[in-house]
Amino acid sequence: MSRYFTLALRLIMGGVFILAAWPKLQQPWAMFAMTVDAYGLLPQWAVILVARTLPWAELALALWLISGLWLRFSAAAASAILLGFFTVLVRSYLKGFQIDCGCFGGGDPISPRTLLRDGILLTLSLTLLVLAIRQRKSASLDPARQAP
Repeated sequence: MSRYFTLALRLIMGGVFILAAWPKLQQPWAMFAMTVDAYGLLPQWAVILVARTLPWAELALALWLISGLWLRFSAAAASAILLGFFTVLVRSYLKGFQIDCGCFGGGDPISPRTLLRDGILLTLSLTLLVLAIRQRKSASLDPARQAP
């Protein structure tokens, strides 16, 4: 049962990261750079670096999650990224910023709904990480699953 739940979470999280990356890759990177800059957290050189690389990193992470290879590491990477996103969103919301989230392209202002969505995604990602760690531990404890 846990293997099927893990598979479902991998596919869901991979799909979410594809949905996040795809619209950003379809538009000029400078459009996404304006969204990143609106958060007011990074110097200009870092805004450009994030705008040019984050969508590709999200796409690569999506494919990595879907493949299931080194699942503990891909789930940890997804959880770390989502924790960072969630932290920045909460900070911006509490400061009263009226800016676009930039999570899935454009047109999604930061709101309680955005925070709830990203909190759920973070929870799913952390759940996947816990399951991946547990499956690895149970596989190492089961002598029938060990190589001769």
